[in-house]
Amino acid sequence: MTSTNQAFITPEVVRWARERARATRDKLAQRLHTRAERVASWEDGTHSPTLAQAQELAEALRIPFGYLFLPSPPKEQVPLPDFRRVGRAASEPLSADFMAVLNDVIVKQNRYRDLLLDSGGEPVACFAKYSIGDPDKLVAEDIAATLGIDDKLRSECANFEEFIRQITRQAEAVGILVMRSGVACGNSRRPLSVAEFRGFAIGDPLAPLVFVNGKDAPPAQIFTLVHELAHIWIGASGISNVSLKDADVAAGTSDIERFCNRVAAEVLIPEEVMVRDWQTHRGIEDNVQAISRHCKVSRLVTLRRAYDLSKISREKYAELYVREEQRFKAREPGGGSYFLNVLARNGPTFTETIVTAAMGGRLLYRDAASLLNISVPSIHKLADYLNKRREAA
Repeated sequence: MTSTNQAFITPEVVRWARERARATRDKLAQRLHTRAERVASWEDGTHSPTLAQAQELAEALRIPFGYLFLPSPPKEQVPLPDFRRVGRAASEPLSADFMAVLNDVIVKQNRYRDLLLDSGGEPVACFAKYSIGDPDKLVAEDIAATLGIDDKLRSECANFEEFIRQITRQAEAVGILVMRSGVACGNSRRPLSVAEFRGFAIGDPLAPLVFVNGKDAPPAQIFTLVHELAHIWIGASGISNVSLKDADVAAGTSDIERFCNRVAAEVLIPEEVMVRDWQTHRGIEDNVQAISRHCKVSRLVTLRRAYDLSKISREKYAELYVREEQRFKAREPGGGSYFLNVLARNGPTFTETIVTAAMGGRLLYRDAASLLNISVPSIHKLADYLNKRREAA
């Protein structure tokens, strides 16, 4: 191989990009139709790829081609505070898929904000209405009252998915964008990692937004959604990876995350509901099952609430949590209606706004399609679906 055909890439950058893409050497080698040993030689600098291989490498690792020639890995700026718990997920660099989702959502939020400004949009009343210095029960009561989360709503929802859609509808009605997806930018080949993050919140007086990792199980998504809404109520942007496992949740968790956990727990299982529905004549697991089914939350959340309200001991909590965690697996992507998935991924309000702007000539079709992560021909089909949905409502 002549030197003119070689790409003298930086080994350290290759390692950084592979780890950022969460790819093993074997997996990357398979994608590039080469051997893992060859990938290892690019990472230790003993060999260089051809220009064609380097281009394929950059594409596989989802980085600009020029990055491979930087003297050292670039320092990516994350525009949100990272509140994930200290541990493996928090110590690793944020993945390429997460950064793609975050950047995609920020573009959507900025465009929506511009459209609101053009139409004279008003600030959202609940944004930064409280702070972490306020009683968490006060904030929880305001969220529940504002969004109509009560026993009536719980009884009307047949399942977890319906419950989260109702909360989403109510949140968007007061001006908060809610987006929920289990893949990056509409690409089913780029599933998101629950271990890395469960959600994030973008604080903004005019266009606050929450994103929920749809790869998680539906009951867990409900808790994440309310947790992120608590971020909006106190005006705190941030990336979350909600964990309730440790009896002492102080270690490695920020004050904001602990506060939002407490608020979310009180919204979803109010203390008065736990006191009312916890029956001493029933076993712990029967109580947990009954309350989680009624409140439309996971058994893990119910266990945590039972421990916090002194219904079970620390030892029993630790024992049951481990057992329950083994049952509690992230769901596989479930398919479902294409248009419902587009609405969930982009949020009903954002989707309606972008489609309306495109149909009204205020936004180019190609820009609308790019914002919604769909094809240009799908804009008209989506508009028809939304019209039928409005007529049926």
